[in-house]
Amino acid sequence: MAIKTKCPVCGGEVSLPDDVMAGEVVEHDCGVTLEVVIENNIVKVKPLEGVGEDWGE
Repeated sequence: MAIKTKCPVCGGEVSLPDDVMAGEVVEHDCGVTLEVVIENNIVKVKPLEGVGEDWGE
């Protein structure tokens, strides 16, 4: 049985496997990259925040 949640960008349904872990990255049908967040045993997804490049400046 999959875990179902909503995409915070388009509102579409996102299906995740039962064994999903916090920090996993998933692609959604709308093209956005989502990060799995687990708070108080509730699985949610949020848009993945890109890691900026560090040029050592």
